[in-house]
Amino acid sequence: MNKIEHIGIAVKDLNSASGVYETLLNLKSYKKECVESENVNTEFFLVGDSKIELLEATSPDSAISKFIEKHGEGIHHIAFDVDDILAEMERLRNEGFILLNDKPKLGADNKLVCFIHPKSANGVLIELCQNIQTG
Repeated sequence: MNKIEHIGIAVKDLNSASGVYETLLNLKSYKKECVESENVNTEFFLVGDSKIELLEATSPDSAISKFIEKHGEGIHHIAFDVDDILAEMERLRNEGFILLNDKPKLGADNKLVCFIHPKSANGVLIELCQNIQTG
């Protein structure tokens, strides 16, 4: 794992939360994106070498909607940048971690992603992210 890629924060209202984070961080977001496979709208802020990802549910049965219902708004996951997501998934499986995905899937911000079950990581949902090579 190379670095913390981003911290995901579950929010009820993306527009409202975006204003809060623009003021807090004193900068504008660089990207808004709908991730239909996860039923979320996302917005990213670049803070130094790391990112903050705001996540708003687009469906009542999405993971973000369920998270907010159970825990309220707040930190949802920590994502780590990896060079080879398949190799990292295999390594972690061999170490006994429970992966929520059998294979990487397309995520926000041009990434392949895989999640590690919080039960395997002291109650924290972990996301692995690999940049998708383009052109």
